Amino acid sequence: MKNSFPIRASVALLAAVFAAGNISADVVEIKGGARIVGKVSKIDGGSVVVATDYAGNITIKQSEVVGITTDAPVAVRFANGTRVDGRITSPEAHRIEVSNSEGKFTSDVAKVAASWGAGGKDPQIVALDRSWAYEAAVDVSGKNGNKSQLGTAASLRATLKGLTDNLQFYTAYDRQIADDRKSADQFKAGLDYASSYSGKNSWYVRNEGGFDRIKDIELYDVAAFGMGFDFIKAPKQTLTGRFGLSFRYEGYKNPSTKDVKGAGLDFGFAHRLELGDSLIINRLTVVPAFEDFANFRLGHESFYEMPLANPSWKLRLGVSNDYNSKPGRGVEKMDTAYFTRLVLNWR
Repeated sequence: MKNSFPIRASVALLAAVFAAGNISADVVEIKGGARIVGKVSKIDGGSVVVATDYAGNITIKQSEVVGITTDAPVAVRFANGTRVDGRITSPEAHRIEVSNSEGKFTSDVAKVAASWGAGGKDPQIVALDRSWAYEAAVDVSGKNGNKSQLGTAASLRATLKGLTDNLQFYTAYDRQIADDRKSADQFKAGLDYASSYSGKNSWYVRNEGGFDRIKDIELYDVAAFGMGFDFIKAPKQTLTGRFGLSFRYEGYKNPSTKDVKGAGLDFGFAHRLELGDSLIINRLTVVPAFEDFANFRLGHESFYEMPLANPSWKLRLGVSNDYNSKPGRGVEKMDTAYFTRLVLNWR
């Protein structure tokens, strides 16, 4: 019993040494002597992000950091473009040293442009890569009894997105039959390309064509180009306005209705808001003719999209409006559609 205390103390000491040897953490030292212990997940845009178990992600202004130490290799890109993979230590205040098997690279903390996982691809290069994303949507509705109704709608969209540009191809078809009479028979296909050239400024070209047999339109086409401006440009929200020139054609089946063929203006607004995993989209276009500004076509779509159990599948609830200020004979100016659609996204 006399030797039990020294033995227990020795075991506890060995356990503490063993545990200390296995505890791994990065350390970020801040002006004033504070130290943040966790895992440096990235350095980007003048901020150092540290993941911690006790407070989640902590974002620190890089200008406030005087030293960084990592327990494992990371990739570091400096302001001059040099990339070094290795462990980071701070030999003195405001300086860091990146070490690997080939040697050591020393620089100022302020000259670190970015940091990410060792061996990984530079996020700046990844952002420049264009990638395709695809979307398919369908809804089918029906009714039997006092009245019969069958409605089908389907759409496809392919988007090639880069850091400064966005190319979209899309197509959609809508067919509705009520009491053996068609109430909708519309097809459209188009493309839209936008490229940002300076901050919030961009230019665009777009073209959409199709038919609407209920409105007596055998063929329509709208081609436009112009400039865009981002009133809001944030990671979770964008609001873009467009202004340009257009050429609009509408050919009617009824010979007594005059076809529309001529140049005009092109106005548009597009709003996108991410709310967690959900999404709100609002789109508006107005195309007036130079020959008669009272002759214009307005298109609108708004929807709310929520994810299902499988995140690739989503449910979309929305409304769309198609307004023609001077439609064909016997045709209403406004068409409004409410929809509930099943959407599949993939890459």
